[in-house]
Amino acid sequence: MKKNISIQEGEKDMKKLLTILTLVLVGGLLFAAGAAEQSKVASGLNIAIITSPSGVDDGSFNQDNYKGILAFIEKNPGAKVTAIREPSGDVAMALKAAADVVAEYDVLVLTGFQFAGIGELAKENPDTQFILVDTYPSDAAGKEVELPNVYAMLFAEQESGFYAGVAAALETKTNKVAVVNGVAYPSNVNYQYGFECGVIYANAKFGTKVEVVELPSQAGVDVTGANVGGNYVGSFADEATGKVVAQQLVAKGVDIIFPAAGASGNGVFSAAKESAGKLRVIGCDVDQWNDGVVGSQNIVLTSVLKVMSLNVERALTNIQNGTFKGENVLLKTDSQSIGYVSAPGRHQLQSGTLAKLEQVLELVKNGMIVPASNFGGFTPEGFVVK
Repeated sequence: MKKNISIQEGEKDMKKLLTILTLVLVGGLLFAAGAAEQSKVASGLNIAIITSPSGVDDGSFNQDNYKGILAFIEKNPGAKVTAIREPSGDVAMALKAAADVVAEYDVLVLTGFQFAGIGELAKENPDTQFILVDTYPSDAAGKEVELPNVYAMLFAEQESGFYAGVAAALETKTNKVAVVNGVAYPSNVNYQYGFECGVIYANAKFGTKVEVVELPSQAGVDVTGANVGGNYVGSFADEATGKVVAQQLVAKGVDIIFPAAGASGNGVFSAAKESAGKLRVIGCDVDQWNDGVVGSQNIVLTSVLKVMSLNVERALTNIQNGTFKGENVLLKTDSQSIGYVSAPGRHQLQSGTLAKLEQVLELVKNGMIVPASNFGGFTPEGFVVK
């Protein structure tokens, strides 16, 4: 009997010992993980931004994302960034570019719809944080997913495009305006559809009689294979073709163009500067006033904004602070992520145009105006002015 009691007591002691060892091991692992995280924060985030072919100096989309990273680094000097330009714009190559370097960085900032398929890479690398701009992540089957290490942001570009369309309709002298796009990715189609809706709205509400001019040879085909019309260069990095398309539109009487085309839009700027006053532009994504200078004149009417830099900086700050949360978000006018330039000295809009833009901005912000978007359920032809 005593022998049995001793065996039982021994078993209890062994269980206690195993429990203690397990707690020590788990505690050690947690401490090591915490120490590694603290070490990473102390040494600063190692960030890579992988962009479309136009690169981080395109004066528009990619540059604004890069600006957000630089703003973060200015406040966190231990952090550093490497800019990687994926030259093809091809979806498979974009994903390969990310996969090739994912092990080298704490954070990957990926700019553009071509990175949508990043879901599987993010799952395989849970210790890397991803900031995805202009698309939500999808899995191997192409299904949209929300992941704990991916902060993905879409913007309501149709709202920016809408402001550009209203402004163009109110400022044109020839009653012919146009939008020039890069590739018919959803964000770019949103700009086009929003612009067209803005013109439709101005014609109905403000008495304008303006036509949106399209070149059939430059019609775009979206990611579903649907013909969306418009004037698409076919690239975000083809300034020469951007210039040719703009010149063809000027020949058809267009006097205001909204170039939402990345670096291809620089060709539209060149055409405007060489047009002897026949063509003006509306900047896209960022304030492009400085890009419009021609001697003592400026070809920029205003710029419509898609504030990526602020949101990229916020996401990086959350990573740094340990408050990062993976989610898929849609950023609109009501979050101050969409708007237009109205600051004195940075636009050439008439006071009446500014007043009308203020009216429509409030209506858009409050959901009273909903412009068409690529997957919003209706096209500009179905846009109803109330």
